[in-house]
Amino acid sequence: MRPYTLVTGVIGVDTHIVGNRILSMALEAAGYQVVTLGALTPAADFIKAAVETAADAILVSSLYGQGELDCRGFRDMCVEAGLDDVLLYVGGNLVVGKQPWPEVEQRFLAMGFDRAFPPGTRVDDALAALAADFAARSERAATP
Repeated sequence: MRPYTLVTGVIGVDTHIVGNRILSMALEAAGYQVVTLGALTPAADFIKAAVETAADAILVSSLYGQGELDCRGFRDMCVEAGLDDVLLYVGGNLVVGKQPWPEVEQRFLAMGFDRAFPPGTRVDDALAALAADFAARSERAATP
């Protein structure tokens, strides 16, 4: 079986790349094939890279607080591009101001993300979530 391909990057006009780079290195060390887009990445570039690489997941990072604006319509863009079942994660400091995380998380889930991670999420937690989600998808695919 081929390794899962993941597209990572920092969306919008955000230049906070360090955490995303650490995550990408941990994903590679865990055996994933990682396509790293870097900072200042428009949503359309994530979609294009996912199509070109037949990605299994897109991991979007945002730390400057505008993730909610930058990620609007992201799932719809995926569906339009034929990526109906791509796994979508988002994480970081996604909104401006102090807002209760459960409310922020629910907004991103309602936007079509499979998981939303708060600031300070440990890399091990993201790796565990990916493993669980890919395992669940494999089980569903194997069930007639």
